[in-house]
Amino acid sequence: MTTSQIFLHIDNITKKFGATTAVDDVSLSIYRGEIFALLGSSGCGKSTLLRMLAGFETPTQGRVWLDGQDVTDLPPYERPMNMMFQSYALFPHMNVWDNVAFGLRRDGVPKDELEHRVQDMLQLVQLQKFAKRSPHQLSGGQQQRVALARSLAKRPQLLMLDEPLGALDKKLREQTQVELVNIIKQVGVTCVMVTHDQDEAMTMADRIAVMSEGSLLQVGTPNDVYENPNCRFVADFVGNVNLFDGEVSVCEPDHVQVTSSSGLFHVGHGISASLGMPVTVALRPEKVMLSMDDPKLPHNNMACVLEDWSYFGSHTSYSLRVPGGQRLKVSVTNTDRDNDTIEEGQTVWAHWQDNAMVVLTH
Repeated sequence: MTTSQIFLHIDNITKKFGATTAVDDVSLSIYRGEIFALLGSSGCGKSTLLRMLAGFETPTQGRVWLDGQDVTDLPPYERPMNMMFQSYALFPHMNVWDNVAFGLRRDGVPKDELEHRVQDMLQLVQLQKFAKRSPHQLSGGQQQRVALARSLAKRPQLLMLDEPLGALDKKLREQTQVELVNIIKQVGVTCVMVTHDQDEAMTMADRIAVMSEGSLLQVGTPNDVYENPNCRFVADFVGNVNLFDGEVSVCEPDHVQVTSSSGLFHVGHGISASLGMPVTVALRPEKVMLSMDDPKLPHNNMACVLEDWSYFGSHTSYSLRVPGGQRLKVSVTNTDRDNDTIEEGQTVWAHWQDNAMVVLTH
């Protein structure tokens, strides 16, 4: 995307609460029509950053630009944005139709236009037949769609979602993720969402920013962040990963070797490093293959002892003890209906391709 498509720009934003820095000098550009996720654990600063975008918090320093306009000093009601909270904040004494119409009535939208827009929103979220019901008569997923319809009815330029699916159970959350993305894309609104759920961010967002201690550690597509984490924290936070500490023993333009207490790792690409430099090798569990017999590969092949395993239906997760005593997590897809599981205490060989690893220098 080009800079002309930048819709929201956060310029060196910092927020301090007394001696505590909640958001630390964050700069970020979000593109028009993008679904962007701020991902991080509780207390990392992501909700504070979202509240500054909405105008509920004032930055200690820095500016917020929306479609070329500086909105930093505008109160929330003057910003062309709308926020949907985790609790949905529906009015219990109003039916679905009146909940969706509430913001339009406050803005003085003419009756004919109001009715048309409410009807369009209810159709968009497929709740026309529930228009006269009270919120307590709806399921969690239906309440979430009412809150979304109310947020979109005012036609905001920017939609902000704060843990939008946190109140739903796992199966409903997975189903609603797809519905929510389809609705947002259909409307074409730019969206910033906050979540601590990596699966939610990976499923819904075009790009992700991983936050920790008030700072952005990495920004990229879900594929970029998962496959090419730029630091140990991101590798460990996004998905499951095996991390092996070692030092660079061979450093060539087309390959690197890292020596660790667990053995030698041969990485099929070069990195910016020097001999003897301490590094961490990151290896995802699904990239490891298991063999009952030694495949006799020249490298990236370890004899391991199975300690325990868990069956998850779609895959089986194995925990192996490798040379040096560290554990290796391996995830194997269950392609057959009848899988012969390895017995605990049995020796197996774990092996992986040269391009399966990422070398982390910090």
